[in-house]
Amino acid sequence: MPAYAIAHLRDAAAHPEIAEYIERITATFEPYGGRFLVHGAQHEVKEGDWPGHVVLIGFPGIAEARAWWDSPAYREIAPLRSRHIEGDVILVEGVPEDYDPARTAQAVRDQVTP
Repeated sequence: MPAYAIAHLRDAAAHPEIAEYIERITATFEPYGGRFLVHGAQHEVKEGDWPGHVVLIGFPGIAEARAWWDSPAYREIAPLRSRHIEGDVILVEGVPEDYDPARTAQAVRDQVTP
């Protein structure tokens, strides 16, 4: 099942360390099957408030995403970003290919029906 690293980055200040981070990050996630799905793209807010930028990195599974995040290579460069950009980062599993939202809807109905 695929997994994703999602970053919501705000208040990005231009800095040489940010450029270095961007130059080096791909080499940290490629060994884990990761690849950029969204990076540096403009987004369109439809509800709420979403200042800043979105980064989405796809992985074959959650184990690979966690291994990348915890890897010495990524831990080495993470401060290059975190010192200059405020943000939130999550790792999340995707849905399986046979995912059926009707099953989720039924589970919700089962919880609220006496």
